Amino acid sequence: MYSYEDRMRAVVLYIKLGKRAKAAIRQLGYPTKNALKGWCREYERHLDLCLGFTPRTPKFTQAQKEATVEHYRTHDRCVSTTMRALGYPGRATLTAWVREAFPEAQKATVGRVAPPRYPETLKKAGVVGLYNRQESAQALAEKLGVCRSTLYNWKNQLLGPEAPAIMKRKNNSPPVQSEKNWSINSKHCNTISSNCSLSTIF
Repeated sequence: MYSYEDRMRAVVLYIKLGKRAKAAIRQLGYPTKNALKGWCREYERHLDLCLGFTPRTPKFTQAQKEATVEHYRTHDRCVSTTMRALGYPGRATLTAWVREAFPEAQKATVGRVAPPRYPETLKKAGVVGLYNRQESAQALAEKLGVCRSTLYNWKNQLLGPEAPAIMKRKNNSPPVQSEKNWSINSKHCNTISSNCSLSTIF
């Protein structure tokens, strides 16, 4: 940071040398070309330079910051989901906001982080929805307020990793499946559907 006298000296010399930035910087030994031009624009606009440092206007408002942190908190605390849903900010900025809002989360990263607990009815409904959905898994996850990966984790917990997650085709042709897979999927869907219905959460 340069003092008021240093900046004024640089501007006066810059104007005196016909606004030749390289010549002025060579004589002074400072600043950068862009900084010198910015000081000159400020001087020409106000016929003076500010005495102190003018802070840069924040890229995001406080309201945006609060909305982002709240979305993160209510959507499985998933950074990727929040960034994809809101379109901002960058990962580094969001991580900094999260650490500021939830300092306990930063401390927890030293050891094993316990995943959030979900009721069994929500897990079963999510798996049923995963098998019977007419939409993408991401859209279903957002409706349930969790990450897409959480849905598949529930599927693995309730049905086992060997059970494939069926996606209904957009056309009317039936999907080609082996008799074994069809039997497994039908059995799992019937078991879960009998215990839980999507109507309990939508």
